[in-house]
Amino acid sequence: MIIVLIRFLIIALLIYLFYRGINYLIDPKRKLDEAHEKGSYYFYDDIKNVRKNFFISFKGTLFEGEKYLGTTENAFEVVSIFVWAKDTMKLQGFTRDDFLFLEKEILMNYPDADISWKNPIEKLMNDQ
Repeated sequence: MIIVLIRFLIIALLIYLFYRGINYLIDPKRKLDEAHEKGSYYFYDDIKNVRKNFFISFKGTLFEGEKYLGTTENAFEVVSIFVWAKDTMKLQGFTRDDFLFLEKEILMNYPDADISWKNPIEKLMNDQ
């Protein structure tokens, strides 16, 4: 009887470890951290939850965006987005085209949104 119980516990443990391993591999937050370390692009967002901010990893810099809900012609949608860089020192080498690319990517998910940038990005975007 004890041998059957031990076998059952070992099988349950293996199933649990397999489940945790799969969850770790498909976790979007882990993918964001990995893209940030590699300096590649990754857009992390919960589109269905307006209260959660989104994150973008691009060229080794992490950006955060805050969404604001409002009314459009037919529905309630995200109408305003405020974006900033987590570390402004890592913005060296960024061009206006890089920020236009980020705006285009954000607008793919939120087409009715007006995007505002925090300084110093706002100064670059408004000067040209």
